[in-house]
Amino acid sequence: MEKEIKVKYFSDKLEKLQYIEGKGDWIDLRSAEDISLRQGESHLLDLGIAVELPEGYEAHVVPRSSTFKNFGIIQTNHMGVIDHSYCGDNDRWKWPILAMRDTEIHVNDRVCQFRIMENQPVLKFTEVEHLTGEDRGGFGSTGI
Repeated sequence: MEKEIKVKYFSDKLEKLQYIEGKGDWIDLRSAEDISLRQGESHLLDLGIAVELPEGYEAHVVPRSSTFKNFGIIQTNHMGVIDHSYCGDNDRWKWPILAMRDTEIHVNDRVCQFRIMENQPVLKFTEVEHLTGEDRGGFGSTGI
């Protein structure tokens, strides 16, 4: 079922968001600024949009698979989560990055991607003495 997502663009130079059916569920995000970074510098990269997500949904933001190869940057919080309440006119999406080498990023460079996920249902945790699943040997025990 198709969901309508309201997007505000802060620049007419920025390419519009595109959902490409059959090519995966992730939508590319682009830089809205030209920037040069020296190795070791961090920056909140402007993505040039604000988005009104439907209630009960959140966006997960991660690097594209080619981002480190192309730009030598990593996302400092490893995965960003944007909840539906971050939806005002000035709630611009930004991306926290760290340069691992000297680099340049230009307007419309595809740097990260997002997908919209339904919020986790309400959970109830029940303390037990034993779990019913088969023991797999503990953390890190499944091979090299």
